[in-house]
Amino acid sequence: MATVIDILQIILAILLFGFLIFIHEGGHFLFARLFKVTVYEFAIGMGPKIFTKKSEKSGIVYSVRLFPIGGFVSMAGEDEESDDPNAFNKKPVWQRLIITVAGAATNLIVGALVMAILVVANPILGSTTIAEFDKSATSAEAGLEVKDKIVAIEGHSVHISDELMYEVMRLGVEPVDVTVIRDGQKLTIEDVAFGQLNAEGATFGSPDFYVYREAPTLLNMAKHAFFKCTYTVRMIWESLYDLVTGRYGMEAVSGPVGVTEALTEAADTGAYSFINLAVIISMNLGVMNLMPFPALDGGRIVFLLIEAVRRKPLKTQVEAYINFAGLAILMLFMIFICTKDIIGLF
Repeated sequence: MATVIDILQIILAILLFGFLIFIHEGGHFLFARLFKVTVYEFAIGMGPKIFTKKSEKSGIVYSVRLFPIGGFVSMAGEDEESDDPNAFNKKPVWQRLIITVAGAATNLIVGALVMAILVVANPILGSTTIAEFDKSATSAEAGLEVKDKIVAIEGHSVHISDELMYEVMRLGVEPVDVTVIRDGQKLTIEDVAFGQLNAEGATFGSPDFYVYREAPTLLNMAKHAFFKCTYTVRMIWESLYDLVTGRYGMEAVSGPVGVTEALTEAADTGAYSFINLAVIISMNLGVMNLMPFPALDGGRIVFLLIEAVRRKPLKTQVEAYINFAGLAILMLFMIFICTKDIIGLF
């Protein structure tokens, strides 16, 4: 039976998920208002309304809906023709592009800011210089040495320990070429083998060494914050690629239920883990929404770029049909993933 703490953690996870959706939709809303687009509704969640308030000044309806799996900003002329002079489709392409990109950009910017705060609050900064090896380290047998500064794995540059560990885990399932700085000289050690581990139905390389820490100077903290953000975004894209190519199975995919469970588990291990996972989810929302798929922000960006090149928009009805088909596919996929996550709970 769930304890009071478990219930509070679940509520906290749902609230956080709702907040991440809020900042995404808030980005769209902010720039829609900035460019004086007529907005009908700002909604957090989907399905039936459980809270609603209409602004007497602007006429905008603010609502919270039952299912915390998304949200939207409803604008005049967004998916249909409109005679409103302030309709979305009446605005210049560059303004519509900014409004469309703003949601994902807000998720990424907020994620980056919180990541920087986490680095400053907990400045344990790992370098890429080897301090010692495990007793049975296969990478040492291949030629790596203590005090080697690793600068690339299979041609992928690494700057901080997080990047280094990620590249070893993703690429180290097979022998890889490792570029190091040794005694001031750059050299490449070929066919370095690492250990392996299995998780979530996939095989990963296993780092078999430890690295030195770096001094928590302002410059080092800025470096770690920057590269933590860039490698997180890259990790999200590459994880999607690995999923499509079959490296990861469907068991590695989670919807809102799985995300809530993961956040609850992270809350058990402490505030740092919880906030760090929230940052990754925020960036994930930003990156995934930029995918060029109908009904996502990325799909709308594609239509706007086509309009900019053609100097005239696609027919509204054609775009609406494409977006509807994309939305239907996304909803079916969401139902499938949510069902999988719920079954997994038992």
